[in-house]
Amino acid sequence: MNEPRIPLLPIIAAMLGLAMFSLMDGVMKAASLAIGAYAAMCWRGLAGTAIMAPIWLWRGQGWPALPVLKVHVLRGVVASVMAVLFFYGIVRLPLAEGIALSFIAPLIALYLAALLLGEKVRSAAIGGSVLALLGVAVIAGGKFNGPADAEAMKGLIATLVSAVLYAWNLVLQRQQALVAKPEEVAFFQTLVQFLFLGLGAWWFAPFPDRSVWWLLIASAALSTGSLMLMSWAYGKAEAQLMVPLEYTAFIWAAIVGWFAFAEPVTVPMLIGVALIVAGCLYATRGSTKAS
Repeated sequence: MNEPRIPLLPIIAAMLGLAMFSLMDGVMKAASLAIGAYAAMCWRGLAGTAIMAPIWLWRGQGWPALPVLKVHVLRGVVASVMAVLFFYGIVRLPLAEGIALSFIAPLIALYLAALLLGEKVRSAAIGGSVLALLGVAVIAGGKFNGPADAEAMKGLIATLVSAVLYAWNLVLQRQQALVAKPEEVAFFQTLVQFLFLGLGAWWFAPFPDRSVWWLLIASAALSTGSLMLMSWAYGKAEAQLMVPLEYTAFIWAAIVGWFAFAEPVTVPMLIGVALIVAGCLYATRGSTKAS
């Protein structure tokens, strides 16, 4: 009779954040094609820091305590390596397929959440994630059912390694959201990204021209907006309620890839999407009793 309701606002915020992130992926694919994934991520970190610094200072939260700062730095480094590998991958793969292959991450994150955050993994969350993972397998099978070229294989390997790091990133996102406000999360994410990748900027990150800078600024704005929405959502709901929603990013990625890069939407993609969405709905519904 008095079962807790689904926390709708965190779900809506996460869905909007994921849509913005998929649009950002499309913008970053264009930037990575122009100057390379490493350079695009490095200079986007600078643009994002410039956008978020005034907001963070205006909010007047002050410098975080050392334990909180360690979480910021750890997630910033993990997310930086993860993102460089991911954008390296989607330069060599269609955007939607790169997103689809990365969906092993939420399944891994469910177990990491149990290990690192002490959350109980419910059977519905596992079942829904496995169903969604089956959808990813259908999509990947449609792409790699024949001989693949060397660049596509490089993209596949980079995307899968990135997905493992993304699983860790999802758990760190929950830890970060519990100890810091969204604007602080977004500011330190971009700052750590720029400082960390800036170590190799002399060799791997040529300074962009004006046309690429506009792409990086747009990407930074979308990324920081998404980070704040996702941080707020993860601070209001358990990781295993939020994680299955990550699968819906495929839908947005397919739309962006189709419009921006003329990437086709194939039958295996559509079958995979159906399985992914079904898995998300099942897993989310199964989490509401303990939300």
